[in-house]
Amino acid sequence: MSLAVDNIGQLVTLDPADPERPVRVDAALVIDDGRIAWVGDARRAPAADSRLDARGRAVVPGFVDSHSHLVFAGDRADEWEARMTGVPYTAGGILRTVAATRAASDDELRARLARHVAEVRAQGTTTIEVKSGYGLTVADEQRAVRLAAEVTPETTFLGAHVVAPEYADDRDAYVELVCGEMLAACAPHSRWIDVFIDAGAFTVDEARRVLKAGRAAGLGLRVHAGQRAADGGVALAVELGAASVDHATHLTGDDVDALAAASTVATLLPLVEFSTRQPYPDARHLINAGVTIAIASDANPGSNYSSSMPLAIALAVREMGLTPLEALAAATVGGAAALQRGDVGHLGVGARGDLVVLQAPDFRWLGYRPGVPLVAHTVLGGEVLAS
Repeated sequence: MSLAVDNIGQLVTLDPADPERPVRVDAALVIDDGRIAWVGDARRAPAADSRLDARGRAVVPGFVDSHSHLVFAGDRADEWEARMTGVPYTAGGILRTVAATRAASDDELRARLARHVAEVRAQGTTTIEVKSGYGLTVADEQRAVRLAAEVTPETTFLGAHVVAPEYADDRDAYVELVCGEMLAACAPHSRWIDVFIDAGAFTVDEARRVLKAGRAAGLGLRVHAGQRAADGGVALAVELGAASVDHATHLTGDDVDALAAASTVATLLPLVEFSTRQPYPDARHLINAGVTIAIASDANPGSNYSSSMPLAIALAVREMGLTPLEALAAATVGGAAALQRGDVGHLGVGARGDLVVLQAPDFRWLGYRPGVPLVAHTVLGGEVLAS
């Protein structure tokens, strides 16, 4: 079955094959069998089995959220309130979510995950990565990635989120568990492995052990680093060829140089800075240095409980020095690069038919009207989702 999306006032393709023309006007496209089959001027659009009239509005690629933590129970609204009064963010609150998640049933976790997925679809996110990390036992981590795999192929094993409370006095034993039995249980349900490098989480040496074990098990590598300080995690990510280093809030000059010379994507998380009152990274400097960047939500119950990619885009423009087109690209084709995906994040021929019809005439309204629902339709693989 084919779908024509026509009467598009403004079409942002971000097609890597046509970098000189990222934006078209008076355009149309055709999705056939879930893939973009044709893009061009509206008056030349071929026939299709069905039609979606964009009514002169803007159409953009579906957002690619390459960093989220959506398998959890409970909330930490009190921590957010405390941060708003000046209490600094620490990683310690993760263990509160661990306790709530362990106590929840599969059905409870699945139901909450389904609500989160419906929420992100309504906001235009068509590709989402989901991590474990709130179980920290073999059974609970395996359960988390298994549930995540029900909603996305982009699943990440994050047993190395923080040290499990049962191992507080024997960190090495916990790292060994993550690298051994826990990894073996989670790898069949995971595409990626991740580790949180932080004073409240894991050291660079511990992270190296975890990442090398994950790579030996056939998983791709992701790294949380540089959230609260320049901690050596960027150098490790580049050294091991990680697909992405996420947060990257605090970077040294050597970190920037290393990222510019490598394929590792710097995934920036502006909603976290908003929620934790930390400084925003200088994305303008990173782009000028030649670093590939992505923008993701990091939706989680502690440091940021928002899955809004449109708000992340607005913050990237307002606080991180990006142009509106650069911010949109970071939230789409940049996120795809962080997931090593060439089939999403753009609307070139051959890409997945994932797109958003905005309730707006211009993509710049994503930053111009922050906090306002701007998604008229989300199209996933050529299927128009219910509004």
